[in-house]
Amino acid sequence: MRAEEYYRRYGLPPLIRKPYKPNYLLHIFLFLLTLFTTTFAGVAWLNIDPYNLDNFHNGLPYSILLLSVLTFHEFGHYFAAKYHGVKATLPYYIPFVGFGTLGAVIRIRSVIPNKKILFDIGIAGPIAGFIVAFGVLVYGMLTLPGIEYLYDIHPEYRDMAEIPESNLIFGQTLMLWLMKNLLVSPDAFFPPMGEIYHYPYLTVGWFGMLVTAINLLPVGQLDGGHISYAMFGDKHIYIARTILGILLILGIMGLLPFFGIPVPIGWTGWLVFSGFMYFIIKLRHPPVPDPTPLDPVRKRIGWSAYFMLVLCFSPSPIILQF
Repeated sequence: MRAEEYYRRYGLPPLIRKPYKPNYLLHIFLFLLTLFTTTFAGVAWLNIDPYNLDNFHNGLPYSILLLSVLTFHEFGHYFAAKYHGVKATLPYYIPFVGFGTLGAVIRIRSVIPNKKILFDIGIAGPIAGFIVAFGVLVYGMLTLPGIEYLYDIHPEYRDMAEIPESNLIFGQTLMLWLMKNLLVSPDAFFPPMGEIYHYPYLTVGWFGMLVTAINLLPVGQLDGGHISYAMFGDKHIYIARTILGILLILGIMGLLPFFGIPVPIGWTGWLVFSGFMYFIIKLRHPPVPDPTPLDPVRKRIGWSAYFMLVLCFSPSPIILQF
């Protein structure tokens, strides 16, 4: 089946063949706006008034580090595409509330001819972003300040027998647990997961791992979907359906506490993301004209990428308690 027929049969977006002219002003505007929103978020994470511009410099470590992770990720895709002669846009940064951004994306503007090139473009972003996030997390662990740093942010904690449980808790990951046990002395203070967001390096490292995990999910046109299709061909759809089922179960488990049923894992956000994957991203990956299988080296690298997914994935990435 030709690629064009495959796209039409499964209701996928058509192949893009028209010339692409970069809108540099739009890319710059979105980058600067995202720099502003992430800096605003970085100030707010420190319990400082973000509406006071005199405080804005305090949010720059967070915003610069976070944009570095996203930029390396997207330009990993971009330069891999350029290397193989595939047309791609510059990154579109997405400003948002909360973390200050929903990430960034590039668009492929020409047909990807074979699985090798698809694999290289798909995996280059997660590897580049993971390396930067890993470095940020290592530095954050090695330079972790003592408890006085947290007391400066929350003076009320000084008079408490223990640090109270936060309303916002970041989910634990295998990577964070391993690095904490390897790099932080057992006698040193390590903040509870409900206070991580006060530490820019830990927050960016954690967020970078979350972005890596989500992108590596082997579904549709996510980076992990590119890798899955390149490695397993048409069998990738069964993997995508399995992942969708797992996320739906985790999403439903996240709802149970609202009905008085306490469960240790789950996140309602997975329900929203499952809907996004099913209706927008689509589970089935579009074909490539040349279905020649990957070489053994790339397959081993692909399995390593999914090991990264296991290290970075959290079944309950964000826990809100009221």
